[in-house]
Amino acid sequence: MTGVPTTLSIGQLAERTGLSVHALRFYEHEGLFVNPVRRDPGGRRVYDQDDVDWLTVCVILRASGMPLPVLRRYTDLVRAGAGNERERLTLLREHHGQVADQIGRLTQSLDLVKFKIGVYEDLLDQEAGAPAG
Repeated sequence: MTGVPTTLSIGQLAERTGLSVHALRFYEHEGLFVNPVRRDPGGRRVYDQDDVDWLTVCVILRASGMPLPVLRRYTDLVRAGAGNERERLTLLREHHGQVADQIGRLTQSLDLVKFKIGVYEDLLDQEAGAPAG
């Protein structure tokens, strides 16, 4: 394809993933890239679509509350390749349970907020309907 770069700079990767350049360097330092970060002849980091795809997974898992050590373990398992799928599944099932619990707590919070909004809307409606006196 013409016009589509096969490699990306760290700035382009930041733009595509929504992570800052600082965060990308942190992810590299923490071992959260599945593939080693490559460098061009000038020593600058270069990335490809596989890196974009992997970091998108990482961003979503972090947003779901996955702790860095767990994400690092998952990355290590993926990097190791076939043969550890059972451990990956266990890790993801545990995280699924934590996310489901978090959603339950957030749903309770949302229900309370909706209730309180209704209370104040009713209160203000009653005040607006009261005769001036």
